[in-house]
Formats: sequence, C-alpha cells, structure tokens
Amino acid sequence: MAEGVLLLESGEVFKGTLLGASNVVGEVVFNTSMTGYQEMVTDPSYSGQILVFCYPLIGNYGMSARCSESTRPQVAGIAAGEICGLPSHHLAEASFLSELTNAGIPCLVGVDTRALVKRIRSQGTVRGIITTEQRLQEMNSSSMFTVSEPNTVVARVTTPRVVTYENRGAHTAVIDYGCKRSIIDSLVSLGCRVTVVPYTFTYDQMRALNPDGVLLSNGPGDPLWLQDRLLDIRRIAEDFPTLGVCLGHQLLGLAFGGSSRKLMFGHRGGNHPVRDTATGRVFMSAQNHGYVIESEGSGPMSISHVNVNDGTIEGLRHQTLPVEGVQFHPEAHPGPDDSVYILQSFVQRLQRGGGVEHAAT
Repeated sequence: MAEGVLLLESGEVFKGTLLGASNVVGEVVFNTSMTGYQEMVTDPSYSGQILVFCYPLIGNYGMSARCSESTRPQVAGIAAGEICGLPSHHLAEASFLSELTNAGIPCLVGVDTRALVKRIRSQGTVRGIITTEQRLQEMNSSSMFTVSEPNTVVARVTTPRVVTYENRGAHTAVIDYGCKRSIIDSLVSLGCRVTVVPYTFTYDQMRALNPDGVLLSNGPGDPLWLQDRLLDIRRIAEDFPTLGVCLGHQLLGLAFGGSSRKLMFGHRGGNHPVRDTATGRVFMSAQNHGYVIESEGSGPMSISHVNVNDGTIEGLRHQTLPVEGVQFHPEAHPGPDDSVYILQSFVQRLQRGGGVEHAAT
C-alpha cells in the first residue's frame, strides 16, 4: 500500500491509496451500475481504460469464475471509493481486490469518485495515469500520457483462432472484436451452434464457412480504427442475416454509409432508457460505449431505437435485408434483460431461414 494518485491529462489530481502496480495510463471512464463489477473489469470493451466505479462500495460479493466475460481482467486500472476485502457470497471464489492485484491491475482506493465523475461529466473524458504520489513529483511531461497504437487495441482482445461451440441449432458466426463471453453463452442457450472468428475474417472466409447468420460483437475503441474492415463487413451483411452489438452496431452503420462521433463521457451503466421507434416501447438497457452512430446516412438503414435521455441513435435496421444493429447489450450481463428479445428474434430468424424447426425459448 502506498499514497497514490490519479493524474488527469488536463492537470487535476485525485488522491487515494494505491494497491498493486503503478504508472498505468488509460482513458478514464465511469460506470454507474451498482453491481456487476466483475463483468465490467473482464469485459474486453474496457481494454486499456481506467474504470471509475460510481457506486461507493464494490467487491462485497467477491469474484466467481462463472461471471467473467473473458479469461482475465481487461481494464488498465480502477478507481473506487471503497473495496470490500472480505466478500460474503456462497459462490465467491476470491476477493475482488486479490484477483486484480494478482493480475497486476492497479487499484486506487479512497478516491473522491463523486468529484471525479462530476469532472468527467462536465468537461469530458480524458486520459489519466495512476501512479504514486512520490513519482508524481518527478513527472513534468505530457508524453507520460502516451498510450499504445490505437489500431492495435482490437488485435489484443480478439480470438487468435476459429473456435466452435457445438450445438444442434442454427449456425451463427461471431466476429470477435472483443466479444463478451455472455453473448456466446446466450446464443448457445438459444440453441445456436456458434463459431467465433477473428476480427480480420474476410468475406471470402465467411462464404467458405457459410453460417446461417453473423453477429458482429462488442469491442473497445473507436470504430474508425477498423475502417479497413468496412468493405468486408458490408459484403458479409449483404449475404447473411446480421446482428451488430455495440461496436458491431457502429461498424454496420459505417459500412452502410453512416457517420460516427465520440460522446462527451459515454454511456456506461445498466439503466439507460431506450425507445423502440416501431412500437414506442421504452425499456432499460445495459450499455458500455464511448462512440455512437451520428447519422444513418442516406443509404438503406433506418433508425430502430433511440436513447430517451439524449436522443442518440441506439439501433439501426436495414430497410430490405435481415440486418440490424443495437448500441446496447441485449444479453444484459450485467444489467436488465428487457432487450433480450433482440437476440431471441435474431436466432428465431436464423432457425427459420436455416431450416431448423425448433423455436428459441
């Protein structure tokens, strides 16, 4: 334990107690959820980011392998008000703090997270560095906020090889830009045979695989970092029923002529209200993203969902093809399951089109 700080690129300093490593750089973001800390830190969409927990106490129910979204913690570091060192839950296998420190993830505890979040909300997201108070005195150059090449972030979290989860239902290919395990688990639970492929998978490779449908997964970073993949994505979507989730939704929007922009501080939490434009129904959704599709463009995509709070685009649907994308997480892990119907209807479409007789339940 040491006196630690989170230094923002804009100059503000937030003090706390540092547990684990130091001198870690990342974009500083916050999540408003009260639960789901394990899913958050293991979600590949948080790769390279310093995650601030708004809820004042985390770690009280420990960590369980069944709740992880990937094989290891993905965050660059965390900042929290208080972390429980003695969890109480019948499924707990380790404490939150021990898992992160063993993985070399710095934890800055005792931070005034209320003040930190207010700063991000009012002035926007910036990069930051977690370090010791002693080392802070030695730092005097903006170069300390330099991070790795942004176009390598998806390469770090994608699957290195093709992996198949056998089942008797419709064959679904998942292009892995940093896919959460719960998305794969949800597809399998709905009867799908799932093949996870690297983000570099080409149109020709997909034609050879010949699945019943394709899901473009969530993942970290700016969708424009993957501009070189857009032509393949469009060709795949024009040939196969396709669903995009989060980053996958953004890539679909760009591939069909839309534009994107970075939000001031992103949407990260489990209580974001979304309206279905076709039915008028409003439901709560789980979200984790810093970019949105700004316009559906003048092409064949139309807006299917909007954010009730700020009016941003939350969903797109092709006017003639079985292609759609949603900005939120329909598998809802963690978060409300109001939008699980998105995955269910996608799988039912594949089962009908692929000649699979049984329906999703």
